[in-house]
Amino acid sequence: MTLPPTAPVVLDPTGVGLHDEHRRLRAHGPAVRVDILGVTAWSVTDPALLKKLLTSENVSKDARAHWPRFEEVVQSWPLALWVAVQNMFTAYGADHRRLRRLVAPAFSARRIAALEQVVETMVTGLLDDLDTLLSTRSGEPHEPVDLREHLAYPLPISVIGHLMGVPAERRSAFRALVDGVFDTTLTAEQSTANTGRLYEALDQLIAAKRAEPGEDMTSLLITARDEEGDGSRLSDAELRDTLLLMISAGYETTVNVIDQAVTQLLTHPDQLDHIRAGRVGWGDAVEETLRHEPAVKHLPLRFALSDIGLPGGQIIAKGEAILASYAAANRHPDWHGETADAFDLTRAPKDHLAFGYGIHFCLGASLARLEVATALRMLFERFPGIELAVPVEELKPLPSLISNGHQTLPARLRPSAA
Repeated sequence: MTLPPTAPVVLDPTGVGLHDEHRRLRAHGPAVRVDILGVTAWSVTDPALLKKLLTSENVSKDARAHWPRFEEVVQSWPLALWVAVQNMFTAYGADHRRLRRLVAPAFSARRIAALEQVVETMVTGLLDDLDTLLSTRSGEPHEPVDLREHLAYPLPISVIGHLMGVPAERRSAFRALVDGVFDTTLTAEQSTANTGRLYEALDQLIAAKRAEPGEDMTSLLITARDEEGDGSRLSDAELRDTLLLMISAGYETTVNVIDQAVTQLLTHPDQLDHIRAGRVGWGDAVEETLRHEPAVKHLPLRFALSDIGLPGGQIIAKGEAILASYAAANRHPDWHGETADAFDLTRAPKDHLAFGYGIHFCLGASLARLEVATALRMLFERFPGIELAVPVEELKPLPSLISNGHQTLPARLRPSAA
């Protein structure tokens, strides 16, 4: 372990060289001060410490109540939306329990089971579209197609659109705006403008569902906003921001897991052979991808309610910000040994923090797992000769220190004999 740096480690907002960056963070010990677009926080990379903090009553996600810098930061920080939203993502204590209780029924085991056929039908349609695209290319069926654009993107936005009642014609607009939330290369002005457009789209969705309610989750949340009288009623801000959370979290993260899973299987054919031989299943591919290349690298932010002592004598002071560095923790050698950097479907166990930990564990984890496993199984069954169209080193990362995916994922679905 190296000594703590004299100045915060500056995190790269472009997403380039992420694993080298994670190794540098781990080299400084369980936690190290970092600079996130001008804001200082403690990046926690040690999985044991991170789990402890994620379940501690002395750590909050409510920036308004527990971050002395909140009013100053939200004026100019490009990631202000990540701490300013009013939903269960930033709630603490009783407010968090109240908001989570309203959303949890949408992700019950019964509802997820009912979505299995819906997801299969959607994947079938997307693969049919790819087949049609290949057949209509005059003499060029072996040219690459972008699987991020034609599979990883449309499946999650269709699923969350189905769940939330977002009309098909509005989904592409939501997609572009949510992408902006995760883009950490935007200026504060660009981020503010994107947030304004996103809220306009949410207000339009709320107005449409008030006029014509359905059986979707948006309509149910509107009912909770307008009719609940038992103390669980949503405020206008909570309604809008809860919709924002469900649409963004249910879309962007799943896109990245599909992208990364396909990438890892195509660049590790020996691991794909394990699946085809029946030694492991598609679920193993999902879990190892979540460990090896989680959809979210760093998740802003949490806040210390009192001084927190760290191994080695350092202290996270009351009111200081904490960054959950999930990707670095997932590959920590203290957790997964010397092979932590290897993609290994036979690894046991494949424990990870990709969905968080503790009371803020992702409610949509089961749905995301269903989507990714279904997409992988059906893609590799339909196109058994699929291959990556460029060297993996040429895949460009998303411009984000939060999202972990690629800008494009070019693949040949029916490689030529040559």
